[in-house]
Amino acid sequence: MELLMAIVIGILFMSATYLMLSKSILRIIIGTGLLSHGAHLLILTMGGLKGGSVPLLSDKVASYVDPLPQALILTAIVISFGVTSFLLVLAYRTYQELGTDDMEEMRGTEANE
Repeated sequence: MELLMAIVIGILFMSATYLMLSKSILRIIIGTGLLSHGAHLLILTMGGLKGGSVPLLSDKVASYVDPLPQALILTAIVISFGVTSFLLVLAYRTYQELGTDDMEEMRGTEANE
């Protein structure tokens, strides 16, 4: 299962890098979202994909699942949601002001100013 997860993480990182290198702001935002999803899966996979009971103290259960990777992923999901929403609002406002989402056109030249 770890091998399959490693392949999926690699595909997510590869597609995120491709999208983040494009000229469209919307593609860059989607790329950052994919990159964060890949990082979440990476943390989960590095924490170990093992079975066990919930981490509550009990005499009946012998093995527990480590809650630290789950807590880190939950925190990372909240942070990536905030960053993605900020980037979407920023891109929307930029499109309203400039009328384009192309990074090359937004850069402008001295002749256009």
